[in-house]
Amino acid sequence: MTEEELYVQHRGVYVPIALHPLESLKYAEEFTVRDDDIFIGTYPKSGTTWMQEIVPLIMSGGDLKPVLTLPNWDRVPWLEEHRAIELKLEDRPSPRILATHFHYPMMPKSWFNSKAKMLYVMRNPKDVFTSSYHYYKMATYLVDPGTCDEFLMKFLNGKVMFGSWFDHVKGWLNAKEKDRILYLTYEEMIMDLKGSISKICSFLGKSLSEEVMERIADHCTFKNMKQNKMSNYSLVPKQFMDTSKSEFLRKGVSGDWKNLFTVAQAEFFDSVYKEKLKDVDFKFIWDKN
Repeated sequence: MTEEELYVQHRGVYVPIALHPLESLKYAEEFTVRDDDIFIGTYPKSGTTWMQEIVPLIMSGGDLKPVLTLPNWDRVPWLEEHRAIELKLEDRPSPRILATHFHYPMMPKSWFNSKAKMLYVMRNPKDVFTSSYHYYKMATYLVDPGTCDEFLMKFLNGKVMFGSWFDHVKGWLNAKEKDRILYLTYEEMIMDLKGSISKICSFLGKSLSEEVMERIADHCTFKNMKQNKMSNYSLVPKQFMDTSKSEFLRKGVSGDWKNLFTVAQAEFFDSVYKEKLKDVDFKFIWDKN
């Protein structure tokens, strides 16, 4: 099926209509944000599921019950998905933990006037592309990616769900509310998960012992999360995600793009990347080598 059949344009970006009917987008726009809300913001395939595991464990003081008994989409629901309406997020006790793939300007108006915190996670866009390429093959509500070359052009031009990675990242990096945004990268979480958990704890004002942070880090390794049915998406019916084509939690590594890109594709991607981000002074961890 085509983009016109599977997606709707919201604020100029594609969103899959199966997950984001117009009523859910309206609900998100009009949502009343509280000062103690905690948001996890990502471009798709940048570590959302990981953060949906880590943050509830931090807020529960290391109690595993929330992450072993609630599917992650109910534990930390996406603000803009239809499920948010069914869950009646406005009735949830504080502090609420919510996820979003929204670009910065797409956030509810009440977010900008609140003290709510945002944990914004970025990932090497080549790995985002690679993870997306496999995901689009197994998710029936997304347009088939076609060949790697075809999908590469769509990705670089923002003709994919939630639009341009470049616009998404630049928008959040240029946000005015930097005092209540913690910027993290997928790569630094891989290199030092416990250190990242400690950083998140400090940002959220949660004081946890070294032992508890160690336990959270151990539970949130890719191997352990992959075995957690509440987090690995194995509960999703096959008509939405065909895991025989690709697992949702596939590898959880950095640098897998090298197994997909040709030299020419990597060079072309790099040229677009440098042009798109030439005015960004943020030092991305994947550019340091």
